Amino acid sequence: MKLQITPEIEITEETKTELEPLYRVIIHNDDVTPMDFVVNVLTSIFMLSQPDAMDIMLTAHYNGAAYVQTLPKTEAEKRINKAHFAAGLEGYPLHFSIEPE
Repeated sequence: MKLQITPEIEITEETKTELEPLYRVIIHNDDVTPMDFVVNVLTSIFMLSQPDAMDIMLTAHYNGAAYVQTLPKTEAEKRINKAHFAAGLEGYPLHFSIEPE
């Protein structure tokens, strides 16, 4: 005679989890930060492809600002802080900002 052991199944209630609000990251042009440095920041910190980073950098260069990407607020702030820190180490005034989606 074989005994089968059945696992206990626990039913849990669904709970509502609130998603973090999304924010748009904006890069602002300046006349000091080299273009290659900006592209490097966009690819290494914001994980953009080289062609997308070039397009964003040139858009900011010609228009004064450009949309980078949309992220949850804490992630946007974290990446912007990293970018500002990297630029500060090199003495560049590279600036990003966020706005609600």
